[in-house]
Amino acid sequence: MSHVHKHTVKLSVIIACFNGGRTLASQLEALAKQKWGNAWEIIISDNGSTDNSRQIVEGFKNKLPNLRVIDAGDKRGAAHARNVALQKAESDRFAFCDADDQVGDGWVASIGEALGEYDVGVSGFDDEKLNQQWLRELWNTSNDGPKPVLGFLPAAAGYGLGFTRRVYERVGELDEALPRMSDIDYTWRVQLAGYKLQFLPHAVVHYRHRETLRGIFLQAYRDGQDQVMLYKKYREHGMPWKSWRYGVKSWVLMIGRSPQLLTRVGRGNWVVDTGLVLGRLRGSIKCGIVAL
Repeated sequence: MSHVHKHTVKLSVIIACFNGGRTLASQLEALAKQKWGNAWEIIISDNGSTDNSRQIVEGFKNKLPNLRVIDAGDKRGAAHARNVALQKAESDRFAFCDADDQVGDGWVASIGEALGEYDVGVSGFDDEKLNQQWLRELWNTSNDGPKPVLGFLPAAAGYGLGFTRRVYERVGELDEALPRMSDIDYTWRVQLAGYKLQFLPHAVVHYRHRETLRGIFLQAYRDGQDQVMLYKKYREHGMPWKSWRYGVKSWVLMIGRSPQLLTRVGRGNWVVDTGLVLGRLRGSIKCGIVAL
């Protein structure tokens, strides 16, 4: 690939995909509707899918001639899939979205233009389009920009994050040791390196929550483990942690919350809290620190 051609591509949209067949088509359909005056590409970084994800991608090649699939199946994890894609991207601007979400109208143009001005861009967020009411009530999220996470720095999720090659060359790759929160970690590292998270309210991503209690539990359980890993990594930078008393209190509160289980949102909250506490316990054992 010639050096000149590389820089004609002004944005690389990266999608880490593992068995995304149920939702990938709706994301690619949304990307096919995007309009921007500059050349841009889509990289599907396949993390070892065993479903029909690749066939779905092949079916969009006519609608999206800038679409390609790369193999990242040698190691499981979104961070690894994204790292492999970053190494093969043709642009100096990178934007990430997920196989189970939908980018909003004008997302590519908004984030592409913004990364010509800012080093880091964070998409706006909407969970109304793709989710049932009870899921929106359970998470009660808002679209007003990055907020502090775990009492530490503001952070952004990987489903709508963008940054420049300049940031990537300075900050490095995503941390593949973190199964779920490598995006949180990366945005913290970016800020500790002196960059600002620029909120882009018009570059909206329609986010899809986990729809089953089992899926919600597993997400919370993995988050709990990663929270401990983040604490081990960032405590020297001033990241606080709630004491062991908070962990004991969480267990007591869960036992006493049976009336909440009568409602769907109440069951969801109980599952989230249970998953987090068990995940933190597992993370504490793995990391050899008390962080319940």
